[in-house]
Amino acid sequence: MYYGDVNPMDLNEASREELLAIIAQQARLIAELQARVKALEAQLVKDSHNSHRPPSTDHPRRRTKSLRRPSGKKPGGQTGHPGQTLRLVDKPDQVVEHRPDECAACGNHLADVVPSEIERRQVVDLPPLRLEVTEHQSQCVTCPACGQANSGSFPIDVAQLVQYGPRLQAFVVYLLVYQLLPYNRTQQLLSDMFEVTPSPGTFETMVERCASELAEPEGQIKEAITSAEVVHFDESGLRVDGGRRWLHTAGTPELTYYAAHPNRGKVAIDDLDILPKFQGYAIHDAWSAYLGYRNCRHGLCNAHHLRDLTYLEEQEQQRWAKTMRILLLWAKRRVDAAKQAGQTELNAKTRQVLEERYRRILVEGFRLNPLPEEPRPSGKRGRRKQTKARNMLERFEKHRAAILAFAYDFRVPFDNSLAERDIRMLKLKQKISGCFRSEHGAEAFCRIRGYLSTLRKQTLPMLASLERALRGTPFIPALIPV
Repeated sequence: MYYGDVNPMDLNEASREELLAIIAQQARLIAELQARVKALEAQLVKDSHNSHRPPSTDHPRRRTKSLRRPSGKKPGGQTGHPGQTLRLVDKPDQVVEHRPDECAACGNHLADVVPSEIERRQVVDLPPLRLEVTEHQSQCVTCPACGQANSGSFPIDVAQLVQYGPRLQAFVVYLLVYQLLPYNRTQQLLSDMFEVTPSPGTFETMVERCASELAEPEGQIKEAITSAEVVHFDESGLRVDGGRRWLHTAGTPELTYYAAHPNRGKVAIDDLDILPKFQGYAIHDAWSAYLGYRNCRHGLCNAHHLRDLTYLEEQEQQRWAKTMRILLLWAKRRVDAAKQAGQTELNAKTRQVLEERYRRILVEGFRLNPLPEEPRPSGKRGRRKQTKARNMLERFEKHRAAILAFAYDFRVPFDNSLAERDIRMLKLKQKISGCFRSEHGAEAFCRIRGYLSTLRKQTLPMLASLERALRGTPFIPALIPV
């Protein structure tokens, strides 16, 4: 019923109660709409500098403020940098001589005159690109004594009438798995370079064969990661056969392990069987599934915290967030300086200052963000909904040791960038080549990519290692940090 400008005091009791109920209903609706508007506005202002969104999602016309501090160095090579200038080699593959036939002054013939000086210049180039065909012949020899026909044995890896060799197969696997080329572009490249065009089915066979040969190295890499002192963990969505799967990674500066799994949480982590046995420092982004494992210590990614604190500072004017962000960066600079000075820990005074400032910031933050006083609505169960600022404060209070682990133990990094770099390339693969067609294909890709990432971290040759794997004798990278 519409009452217009009627004075509620002029209404009877029933009409007043109806009017008050309408007003209360409208007040609730206004509050809900205000909350929705605020949430939508919060989504609009989020980008890579104040949230966990990748830079590729930033608005092209909005300049984001990087969290990196400027180095103060000029662009280009720095003083003392050795450079990458081409240098003469002592033994070139071929030598082309250029000598004068006759004297430019008198015309005398110089064919038999010994050169008095030689100036050298070299051209570094590719040899002619062509495939080399090796024919294997099994010769049949009849024994003159008994008449028995004896045939020579083909090598075990020469099983077809015509087949591609391990070196070309290694090159194809390298293009598909490490350089992330789609099948059709790989076909075009091989056609342009060698005038051969293997089918997609042939590519799949090469990848599957390589993955089967790398099962043992992958198991050893996984075991070594489980025994490491510090391991970075992360996960991200993966498209497989039109559906969603999850890509999990565990890595160190020397080793990388990938796995695709239907689940994201504890079921997947238990099946991968690294974190349940791990006893070192697990570095991650504070996801509850990781924090549930008590057999190890935890170090949280402070790059995530810096972005979250930036959002609270800029969009919700939370003063404590700015102070906490400054404190974390201050602690990082102190740790970096101590490492450069050869120290293994912060001195007692610096730790005391850090802990006291941390405590005071939280006290101020909780004072400015108290819990809501209104009672919980009837019928509502579970945790009371809180503001972003309150949730962040409670995380900083509950996980203080994990957030400051980098300052207490210099083995612990400030952030989880290593895992994010490891996982970023497989996300890039989906942008370039699309989703995986089968779970088996995704598993094969993860196994080979983890092996190649490990080789790259240890600056080991990739193509030669893939060729060895396809010959049945895979190379095992170093499993213990040097």
